[in-house]
Amino acid sequence: MSASNTRTQASAPRRSAEADGGSYRRRIRPEPQARSVARRRPDGTVLGEVALDGDIFGIEPNKAVLHQVVIAQLAAARSGTQSTKTRAEVAGGGAKPFKQKGTGRSRQGSTRAPQWSGGGVALGPKPRSYRQRTPKKMIRLALHSALSDRAAEERVALVDAWGFDTPRTRDAAAALRALGITGKALVVLGTDDLDAAYSFRNMPDVHIIAASELNAYDVLRNDWVVFTDATLPGAAATSAAGAAPSAAGAAPSAAGAAPSAAGAAPSATAADDESATAADDESATDEGGEA
Repeated sequence: MSASNTRTQASAPRRSAEADGGSYRRRIRPEPQARSVARRRPDGTVLGEVALDGDIFGIEPNKAVLHQVVIAQLAAARSGTQSTKTRAEVAGGGAKPFKQKGTGRSRQGSTRAPQWSGGGVALGPKPRSYRQRTPKKMIRLALHSALSDRAAEERVALVDAWGFDTPRTRDAAAALRALGITGKALVVLGTDDLDAAYSFRNMPDVHIIAASELNAYDVLRNDWVVFTDATLPGAAATSAAGAAPSAAGAAPSAAGAAPSAAGAAPSATAADDESATAADDESATDEGGEA
């Protein structure tokens, strides 16, 4: 192909898929589903229903993203410190084991070659990092997919607050029984739930985790996810929305303060006029004295 034909093809406009009779395949994601959870006390008393954030608990789980993020998380947990010695790193083997010819055997140059017992390892593992680069959007989507899967199975529990006075595993076990939680449970705790963390940590089927460290892998490996009012994802937006009317209510008081400030303006103006008059009198007295 000549250079002129190459330039002609490169400069030719690219036709769209519609012009070729085809169409772009775009996956249309369904709208998030509205889900709710019962808000209860640790003794099982129902306090009401709380609407869950649809973008977090109501989306369709993306299995491909879940798989990739979980594999990356497990890979990042590997220490990567395994190591083997090559033939150059194994001690010994400096002398040729036998002469080159006349023995009827294959020629050998060192007893530390991989085919010898006690020799080096060919293509063995070396220290390395197994971390995979995972975009933050994929990590967030995987977490939302895992939480949506648990919410679809009605395996999300909400407690107003644990309220343990002292750390006691017996009280923690009684609370889980009252909430109807069986199997493995992931208890999401806040920074102030120290007594609850001490109460749950001795239970073999309970995994405690900080709200800031919530991840898709721990959600998937447990049957239940238990939140409190302070650790429920999406609750911050609800509380912020509830605080908006109070902020709006503060606006009239600020507006009401404007007239008083405006009313203070004339007094300030009168004081300026008095100071100006006094200055004129002093200047007139000085001129009279000089004359």
